[in-house]
Amino acid sequence: MKWNANDMDTYLQAREYIDTAIISLIPISWGTEVKGTVSMGEFITIISHELEKQFHGRVVLFPAFTYFATESNEQCLHRLQLWEDNLLKEGFKHVVYLTSDGKWRQVEGELQGLHIWLPSIPLEHLDSENRNHVIHDQMKQLIPIVTNRWQSRT
Repeated sequence: MKWNANDMDTYLQAREYIDTAIISLIPISWGTEVKGTVSMGEFITIISHELEKQFHGRVVLFPAFTYFATESNEQCLHRLQLWEDNLLKEGFKHVVYLTSDGKWRQVEGELQGLHIWLPSIPLEHLDSENRNHVIHDQMKQLIPIVTNRWQSRT
């Protein structure tokens, strides 16, 4: 389910079956690194939407958690911990974080959720066939990771 009114109506009617929150972790920066940061965010956003499509009816794709690339790990982690605490309190059993920002690899294990780091692949220069192929390949790797998490924590 996506973060929109129609999907939230469905969520409210079937919330006992929807146990997983998906959150993209997307840095914001300006200056010389803006293009790379935007490309990273675009890639993770596409992957997040595709993951939601694959598991529609079991997951909610939340708005991206954005932060300035200059924020300290502690600041980001504290803010994200508030998100996670609230989601778990509201009944979500699983939280999946998707990012291409290596910063999050340094704090892996600090959150209860499943942290998935994917190297960013710039998609802007690919034709639609190659772009779809790259996304499909990523999904072949992600789907077993998420389903294994569900099986290990059921």
